[in-house]
Amino acid sequence: MRASAVLIWVVGGLCLFGMVMLYSTSGPQGEKLFGDPNYFTQRQMLWLLAGLAAATFGARMDYRRWLKLAWPIFGVTLVLLALVYVPGIGRNIKGSHRWIRLPAGLTFQPSELAKFATICLMASWYGTRRRQRAGFKGGLLIPGLLLASMLGLIVFETDFGATILIGATGGGMMFVAGAPIVYLLGTGVLGGAGLAWMISQNRQRMGRIMAFMDPEKYAQDEAYQLLNAIYAFVAGGIGGVGLGQSLQKQHYLPEAHTDFIFAIIGEELGIPGSLGVALLFVAFFFCGLRISGRAADPGGRLMAFGITLLVSLQATLNIAVVTGCLPTKGLPLPFISFGGTSLVVVLFMVGVLVNIAHQGADRPVTRRRRKAAA
Repeated sequence: MRASAVLIWVVGGLCLFGMVMLYSTSGPQGEKLFGDPNYFTQRQMLWLLAGLAAATFGARMDYRRWLKLAWPIFGVTLVLLALVYVPGIGRNIKGSHRWIRLPAGLTFQPSELAKFATICLMASWYGTRRRQRAGFKGGLLIPGLLLASMLGLIVFETDFGATILIGATGGGMMFVAGAPIVYLLGTGVLGGAGLAWMISQNRQRMGRIMAFMDPEKYAQDEAYQLLNAIYAFVAGGIGGVGLGQSLQKQHYLPEAHTDFIFAIIGEELGIPGSLGVALLFVAFFFCGLRISGRAADPGGRLMAFGITLLVSLQATLNIAVVTGCLPTKGLPLPFISFGGTSLVVVLFMVGVLVNIAHQGADRPVTRRRRKAAA
């Protein structure tokens, strides 16, 4: 079976499973906040339909057009990231400026678009400058400054999770594109040190670090979500307590339907459910790598690699946070967590990945191509 076909089945399974788990998980929170236990499920269904339309559009549009539009997309994204700070346009939630207001009470998160914009720009830059990418200026300085401009706007939203994710994805693409490894490592160390300093100056983020180091000490505040997530896995045990039977979703785990939905999967479906989700993301990763390796041109290979790396890395970080392997960060589990902008953007990127596969060697071999090969 072709990699693109396997990819579609994997993503379809994750989306369907996500809707089931969101319906099972979000009822108490929807009842508490909006008086409707189906509030989040209904909204996510609308976003899923929009995401499927975006995926179809991405699959039909030649990915080379996105590479040609990389600079305009990058510029628009920078403007949108700046607009989150404008009163009346941006929306502040829990002290973070990450959203733009839309009609009908909806919001849009520009940092989600920044993921695709970064991948497009890096793929376009390195795909069209193969002679320059081994040098310091073309291989590191210019793309590094462009990436830094994007990350700078995101980090001041206090969205450290998206900053780390996009920075790691951009750095990974620069590495596979052939950027000088010594300079790349040095830049990564400096960037990491700068991010660490900013976290040290943020009381809330430092509290999360301290809670990660000693969760029992901060059990009633910063470590509250982490400990309740761990309790969910303990309660679920091997076989789980049964679909819909979670106790932690009853207001013990505040973000059960968003960033911490994987904990409810572990509680209700046990090890088989948790392991099944993890294996689907592993399958996604290898399908993406195969599509990248068989793409028709360097730009397509880099774009496919960037999309694959970003989605897989985001899933890994989310699972690591929920299981207590990393400090708490606000990153949703792709295809499963509640979140409209995230779902639409990631499904659109999957559509682009499918188009790269169809444009490359993953296409079915026709009779004419068989004769040519012979």
